Amino acid sequence: MAQGQSRSSNQLVVPQANAALDQLKYEVAQELGIAIPQDGYMGNMATRDAGAIGGHITRRLVQIAEQQLSGGNR
Repeated sequence: MAQGQSRSSNQLVVPQANAALDQLKYEVAQELGIAIPQDGYMGNMATRDAGAIGGHITRRLVQIAEQQLSGGNR
């Protein structure tokens, strides 16, 4: 498998959201002070860092969904 490619079998329900999710990943990593490699390959990233990014992304997505469900914008 070439570098920068994912082995994930997860498929997006809305494929057009891919760019927004990637942007969110980079924003969260920057907020946490975690450097994402230039080539995008995260296979050498510490598990703790990858987990922190994923956890914060999940929290942010839940927050966005809750705001949309309540009809509120922030």
